[in-house]
Amino acid sequence: MNRLTLQQVNEDLRIKERERERKTRGILSNQLLKEQNEAFEGTNGTSHNNRDNGFIPAYYDRTSGRSVISRFTDGRPAPIHVLDGLPEEWVAQKDSAGHVTKVRAGIVAGFLRHGRFYTREEAAKATAH
Repeated sequence: MNRLTLQQVNEDLRIKERERERKTRGILSNQLLKEQNEAFEGTNGTSHNNRDNGFIPAYYDRTSGRSVISRFTDGRPAPIHVLDGLPEEWVAQKDSAGHVTKVRAGIVAGFLRHGRFYTREEAAKATAH
């Protein structure tokens, strides 16, 4: 196997391991968003790194199949993943100031591009060179 191919195989394995870890950690929260950003640092699985490729931070509801872009509380599109602008029926917990701290099971952070939802893993893979 040539070196480039071996590097890609290793990266694919790392991506699969991160996805497995994410699934075992459970419900999406501000802490989990932070952990995901750290896990995907340096890849196109973060808003900062894939913005130029047309990806928009978004969320997907596995139950309904609905996707929404990340928004601030006032409805403006957010350049990163924030929980405060999510549909109320997706919210599981808020803090004393009314900020969303956790969403219900089945909500996934990712990106929209050309009307299609991509998980962080899919976005990283779709733009890998």
